[in-house]
Amino acid sequence: MLDALARAERARGDGSSGVLAQAGRSTDVPALARRHDLPEPWESDPAELSAVLRSWEERFGTRLVLLERERLILSVAAPPSTTDAAQAVAAEHFAFAPDTITQGDHETLRPYAAHEVLGRRMWSFWWD
Repeated sequence: MLDALARAERARGDGSSGVLAQAGRSTDVPALARRHDLPEPWESDPAELSAVLRSWEERFGTRLVLLERERLILSVAAPPSTTDAAQAVAAEHFAFAPDTITQGDHETLRPYAAHEVLGRRMWSFWWD
């Protein structure tokens, strides 16, 4: 079924539609994207992306909600609840998707951590 959906997505060619993917964990979806020749938003190996997502899933209860060519959205069940923890996670976000921070609304990690990580139930990332 996923192969048929992947073929339909490639046939559209505009990248505007999505594909539902059945995966044991949402962190497995990036590997499925490569396996089925779907658009990938990242430059690194899907295994590396999945490893970061798995770490956040285990620590914060994240779930992959959206994966597009230039954007990724996670729901967060248990976000960091202290300033120090949020700042540490903000540094991970920077390593994961620097464009989200360097080209976003916050000039440094401290305000990013306070407004985008601390207690937030959704994390959004994007790449140029």
